[in-house]
Amino acid sequence: MLDLKDIFVVSLEQAVAAPFCSGRLAEAGARVIKIEREEGDFARGYDSVVNGESAYFVWLNRGKESLILNIKDGNDADLLHRILVEADVFIQNLAPGAAERAGFGSKHLRVRYPQLICCNISGYGEQGEYRDLKAYDLLIQCETGLASITGTPEAPGRVGFSICDINCGQQAYTAILEALIERQHSCEGCTVDVSLFDGMAEWMAVPLLHYDYAGKIQPRVGINHATISPYGCYACADDLSIVIAIQNEREWRNFCSEVLEQPELDGDERLQSNATRVANRDYVDDLIHAVFSKLSQAEVIARIDKADIAYGRLNDVKGLSEHPQLRRCKVDTPAGEAEVPAVAAIRSNHHEGVLQVPSLGEHSGRIREEFSEN
Repeated sequence: MLDLKDIFVVSLEQAVAAPFCSGRLAEAGARVIKIEREEGDFARGYDSVVNGESAYFVWLNRGKESLILNIKDGNDADLLHRILVEADVFIQNLAPGAAERAGFGSKHLRVRYPQLICCNISGYGEQGEYRDLKAYDLLIQCETGLASITGTPEAPGRVGFSICDINCGQQAYTAILEALIERQHSCEGCTVDVSLFDGMAEWMAVPLLHYDYAGKIQPRVGINHATISPYGCYACADDLSIVIAIQNEREWRNFCSEVLEQPELDGDERLQSNATRVANRDYVDDLIHAVFSKLSQAEVIARIDKADIAYGRLNDVKGLSEHPQLRRCKVDTPAGEAEVPAVAAIRSNHHEGVLQVPSLGEHSGRIREEFSEN
């Protein structure tokens, strides 16, 4: 059962944010035509680790049709307009102003195709002094302050994957689904504007509110939570680590009595609330290190399980690859079958087939014939 099997999407896309969005639409059954330059989406060249194909490209482009177009060429521009006559959704994440200059800006398209949902994905949005700046994931991590709260006390750090792009793509996907629902009632399309900056600024809401209303800038605390204690990573005697999360006072009391085996800590004024524990973080950490440093990871986990405390192991990517909870799905690529992480949401009535990652221009001939003038 494919919810979007009657939806037709055209995406003038490259890199990550827009392909993520259109990829989710393809997963849900929509027909997605991916428009590429003659040299192809530059994400095809990011690496060659998946049997010669790019990891990002294989992950984000399964289930799409690839059409090579030069939208600056009159004949190709006419072809794109003939395709858009039948399209439900048009997505683009070209450089600032490029779609407008080529005649495919959303204002023009919305007049010409009233039922079309246009989605513009940009770095900084359609307004403001940053509007025309190029934007990439790491730049947005820095501009939004994300890098300033990520890392260790000694230095800022980046989130180790394209979090701004992925968040923006997910936001665009959600907004398009909402617009499709609204169109069922109004019979009118709309324009959706989504930016990497807006998406990450929203996710920065809690540290921003702490600054705006309390004048506090969230410190960098490595693999710890800046505003909850104890909530972080601790080393065990066997050089393995455990991450623990205390969420309320009942859990803290259980942690003291069952894990630290020091129930008398419940009367320590420095530990009476999360706020006081955060203020005395070094003292809290020393108490935990004194116990964990004498126990193996397995012994710590046994105590934590008894106390019903949440925990996790500090895995690396190898640990994720071997994790018993990791779900994968198969995809066909030009270089053969590969596996990628499965989409997070599981629906009992949704059929997961094996989708194909297109080679560059694989469907150009058929699409040109389908939408020819004759």
